[in-house]
Amino acid sequence: MVRRHRSEATQYTIRDVPKVVDQALRRRAGRMAKSLNEVAVEALARGAGIEQELAEHRDVDFLFGSWVEDPLVDGALAAQRTIDVDAFSRLPQIARA
Repeated sequence: MVRRHRSEATQYTIRDVPKVVDQALRRRAGRMAKSLNEVAVEALARGAGIEQELAEHRDVDFLFGSWVEDPLVDGALAAQRTIDVDAFSRLPQIARA
């Protein structure tokens, strides 16, 4: 589900929800590890025939071609990958079985 700012969404109060619908939505929310609200909005979108418009895109296509070389970042990463032998020599020896 795509997160929207409050200004882009409308709040509903829905009354007289049949018990069987409530139970089905709550079961689905539990199975999907989502909130009841998320599952209800998805069900409304499906019923309105616009589910695809709300689908969350999890691809990273937008990142392709965006890499920028940064010597400072490369230097910082190289420093993190360096093993500090002196720090390891000060560690207590682990008992071997």
